[in-house]
Amino acid sequence: MNGQEKSDSGIVAVKPTNKAGQPAAELGEPRPETKGNAEQQRMHRTQSRARMSQSLDRVRQAARLRKKERFTALFHHINVDTLRTAFYALKRKAAPGVDGMTWQDYEADLEPRLRDLHRRVQRGAYRPQPSRRTFIPKADGKQRPLAIAALEDKIVQGATVMVLNAIYEGDFCGFSYGFRPGRGPHDALDALCVAIDKRKVNWILDADIQNFFGSVSQNWLVRFLEHRIGDKRIIRLIQKWLKAGILEDGIVTVDDRGTGQGSVISPLLANIYLHYVLDLWAQRWRQREATGDMIIVRYADDVIVGFEHEGDARRFLDAMRARLEEFALSLHPDKTRLIEFGRLAAVDRKQRGLSKPETFAFLGFTFICGKSRRGRFQLQRKTRGDRMRAKLKDIKAELRRRMHWSIPKQGKWLSQTVGGHFAYFAVPTNIRALTAFRYRVIDLWRRTLQRRSQKDGATWERIAQLANDYLPKACNLHPWPSVRFAVKHPR
Repeated sequence: MNGQEKSDSGIVAVKPTNKAGQPAAELGEPRPETKGNAEQQRMHRTQSRARMSQSLDRVRQAARLRKKERFTALFHHINVDTLRTAFYALKRKAAPGVDGMTWQDYEADLEPRLRDLHRRVQRGAYRPQPSRRTFIPKADGKQRPLAIAALEDKIVQGATVMVLNAIYEGDFCGFSYGFRPGRGPHDALDALCVAIDKRKVNWILDADIQNFFGSVSQNWLVRFLEHRIGDKRIIRLIQKWLKAGILEDGIVTVDDRGTGQGSVISPLLANIYLHYVLDLWAQRWRQREATGDMIIVRYADDVIVGFEHEGDARRFLDAMRARLEEFALSLHPDKTRLIEFGRLAAVDRKQRGLSKPETFAFLGFTFICGKSRRGRFQLQRKTRGDRMRAKLKDIKAELRRRMHWSIPKQGKWLSQTVGGHFAYFAVPTNIRALTAFRYRVIDLWRRTLQRRSQKDGATWERIAQLANDYLPKACNLHPWPSVRFAVKHPR
């Protein structure tokens, strides 16, 4: 299918540079750079991105036109240009993997390192290293396991993701929002709000897939990949990462399940797995089985399904449970709930003499069936209580650590922290939670300053003035969901 593409872009990938024989030490000498050199480097990166974009555009167009054909020539797209782009897309301050290599260390001799990495990948000599296991705290107090890959593994995975995204972005369903280019959590939140408000939704299924990233069947995943990827070298490369194992307490463990949550390629593999296991099946069920309105929003392994009729909701839940079990997945028995919820559900419950519908949580927000000032139905969102408490706990610990910093330094750090929280949670109907969060941060700051000295004059008047000087005010930073949704989806 892509033979012509291979000949076009393959030449660029294997052509040696004019200075290929230059010693690496010379490239890494710390000498002063001129403005011209910096501009040349930026121009080189821009040109490489342009070449890569043109090459992948042909793949993207072919994938859009040929929905069921397999791509047999993709490996040559993993060239120095894609590797360079993948490197600069990495986080500069990310924790190193088992190799101990940081982003800054690798950049010191970037071009010769990338050329060497490209040669090893193309001739099959590249061997991924085990990922380093680490744990981060969750809002509910539990620990989330993460796999931190070596830097070169992140680079090759990032380049592979770019190539595969060119194919799968045209295949994925519209209600899938997690870890996709040009889509974010607020797009999923907007879609869910608009659907609940405009469609006939009376029941909400809040589905939680138990330990999804650790339960994915690698055999099924490879079979799903082979539906579209006919290039055996790409398949073998992905299998190498799946079999690289996890290093924990000096012991490497290899499993035939899981995708290594935290790796660069893991979100894409998860989307591919759920595309075939859940998305296509749910879309078909909605068309053939549902007797009323039905909505679906999925962000990674978080799934919200809305129904007009209770019968549809219960039949879908039973069918979904059976469907997931066929592919080594299961619903969490305690976190999966079917509740009466929605514009029509609120009215119906009131007529039956019942209280307001239950609430549910999605992407850090609690969804509530509320009322506007005019007494009409209004879908309201507020920050999840456990998320706010966890954030305040972290701020308290960091303030203790920064207790003896100067007030301007503390204020600047708090401004960034509160601003980051507001940047995500400052949505309409959430102003009370934002105000409460800001008040609690001010109180924590006051107590921290008082602990510095028994004679410290950190009164409420003084701390209020400091808060006005440094902390952002609580206000809406996001438009109403229907407004932004209408802009992105004008239909």
